[in-house]
Amino acid sequence: MHTVLITGANRGLGLEMVKQYSADGWQVIACCRDPAQADALHKLKDNIKILQLDVSDAHSIKDLSRHIGDQPIDILLNNAGVLPEDQVFGTIEAELLIETFKVNTVAPFILAEVLFKNIAASRLKIIANMSSVMGSIAQNTSGGNYAYRSTKAALNAITKSMAIDLKAQGIKVVVLHPGWVQTDMGGPNASVTPEDSVKSIRKVLSNLSPADSGGFLRYDGSTLTW
Repeated sequence: MHTVLITGANRGLGLEMVKQYSADGWQVIACCRDPAQADALHKLKDNIKILQLDVSDAHSIKDLSRHIGDQPIDILLNNAGVLPEDQVFGTIEAELLIETFKVNTVAPFILAEVLFKNIAASRLKIIANMSSVMGSIAQNTSGGNYAYRSTKAALNAITKSMAIDLKAQGIKVVVLHPGWVQTDMGGPNASVTPEDSVKSIRKVLSNLSPADSGGFLRYDGSTLTW
């Protein structure tokens, strides 16, 4: 049985990932900040282990590692993220940038470091970081969203470096753009359903080759410009 660890698993894309992977018989480690309040997760019973994780807290990440022990993890899906309200230049406070970097950039990297041995011990050996087209510098034509854009662009750079550094261990590392998805973050007017986005992402991950490692991929498998 393959194992996937999903952060931000209590709602939106994360919850849909838990549903689809567990329905396919995977062992799912579903991580969220407050499991006691994760009612939707608790309704899903098959092959699911719910663990507490505050991705912005280094101690919480270490506690997670101790809970998992030496269990192999085939896919680490760094899905947890925050999207601050659009910021106007000249009004942005440093604390907002720092807190957004903690969640969107630092946490995926630290989780990859802490769980490296678990991933290396698995059969699939995949680290998938949820980014966004808004992290593409080439496609930024509207400005704004300083915190979100910069943290996702930084995540892209970290992913590229990890792909190079972990190649010898056979680990594939990619960043994914899930599309404009109908979630709390994407809003009701988004063009892609969580079901379709996750179904497509799973297909992309199942077909990853070593040549894809270090790539910036849309949910449909096409490549995005950095």
